[in-house]
Amino acid sequence: FLSDTPTMIITFIYNNVPQKLTVRLPLTVNKFFEPTEMNGESFFARWKNLGGNQQRSQRIFKAAQPMDLTAVRTKILGFGMQLLDGIDPNPDNFVCAGIIHTRTQQVGCLLRLEPNKQAQMYRLTVRSSKETVSQEVCELLMDQF
Repeated sequence: FLSDTPTMIITFIYNNVPQKLTVRLPLTVNKFFEPTEMNGESFFARWKNLGGNQQRSQRIFKAAQPMDLTAVRTKILGFGMQLLDGIDPNPDNFVCAGIIHTRTQQVGCLLRLEPNKQAQMYRLTVRSSKETVSQEVCELLMDQF
């Protein structure tokens, strides 16, 4: 599903020597999200249903920059999923929902980002109906914080 990112091959001649460049295009899975609004009951029911090891990807990592929850919120909003305010019992946590539409399928995706200000760490959990989506979304977002 996500193993092949698009590439562009450029061939040209420089000083009479053929050159070939292969460039990976910055086209990532989050560009295909449809933000999905839902209430807390729906979110947590779906969260439980997507609890299998094949559907979940989780990373715990140190904050790369000072923890500014306003900046975190802005980054998450720009990622493409729907930020669901007031759903998580902890007001510092971020939960999101989205659907990725492809030609052949729709993949539901849920996200939870839990900042721990004292430890300067984050726990990022992504659950989706397709294992590779959970892993890819987790990897993409982990580098942002």
